[in-house]
Amino acid sequence: MQENQAVQALAALAHPLRLQVFRALVVVGPAGLTPGAIVAGIGVPPATLSFHLRELATAGLVTQERSGRNLVYRAAYDRMNALLGYLTDNCCQGAACAVEPGAVAMDCGC
Repeated sequence: MQENQAVQALAALAHPLRLQVFRALVVVGPAGLTPGAIVAGIGVPPATLSFHLRELATAGLVTQERSGRNLVYRAAYDRMNALLGYLTDNCCQGAACAVEPGAVAMDCGC
C-alpha cells in the first residue's frame, strides 16, 4: 500500500459513523450486509448511509455487489490487511514485536 492510499483509508475511517459501518461489515464477514440491514442496525437515514458507504468504497475499504434487487456491501479484507501491514511495516525498527493475545502495548519497548 502506498502512503496516499493509507491516508485515504484512514481519512475514511476517521468518521464515527463510517468506522461503525466498517466494523459492522468486518464482524458480519463475507456474507456482507444490505443497506437496509445497516440502516436498521445503526439507525441512520438511508441518504446519510449512502454517502458514508460511498466514502468507504472510494477508499477501497468496502465492496458493493448486486444480488438480485439488493446491493450487498462487504468489508474489503485485503485492503484492511494492507492498511494494517502499512501501519506496522518496520515496526520496532525491525525487531520482532511479540504481542500476547489481548496485550495492550507492544512487548518490544516501542
